[in-house]
Amino acid sequence: MRKLSMDELGRKTVQEFKQAIKNKIIVVLDNIRSMHNVGSVFRTADAFLLEGICLCGYTPQPPHRDIHKTALGATETVDWIYFPTANETVQQLKHRGYKVFAIEQTEGSISLEKFYAEPDEKIAVVFGNEVEGVNNDVLKICDGSIEIPQFGMKHSLNISVAAGIVLWELIRDNVQMN
Repeated sequence: MRKLSMDELGRKTVQEFKQAIKNKIIVVLDNIRSMHNVGSVFRTADAFLLEGICLCGYTPQPPHRDIHKTALGATETVDWIYFPTANETVQQLKHRGYKVFAIEQTEGSISLEKFYAEPDEKIAVVFGNEVEGVNNDVLKICDGSIEIPQFGMKHSLNISVAAGIVLWELIRDNVQMN
């Protein structure tokens, strides 16, 4: 076994990424404190060829050295927009035909492995603050919530880890190999 070289990986240029057909998923980051978490989600959004990211509240915005440190250039490929509140973001996304799901442990949440979306369905997923989770006012206007099954003593994951798990699960059956 040998590692593949950078040339063998077939990575897209920024221009190729911008022109590629995206997976119809938007990530909403609501009041995320850590610039490293934000950068990591940008990198994951690039890896999975997502439509974009909505940054809300006091979530840090590019350009910033600490975001770039973990994003590794993904802030140049992934489209993003800032909204003052996640409520405004969710309302805008729903108006644009997205079904919006909070990633949160709630009454009636759908376990991630049981969640199903139609292949062409437009989905947005809301990740909340590292301590408080998704804001209750935002939960009220979401179409539902998705929960990551957890079996240990801890029942929370770092937001960047949770994003990686959820986003892979959402795209794995409909991977775009552009």
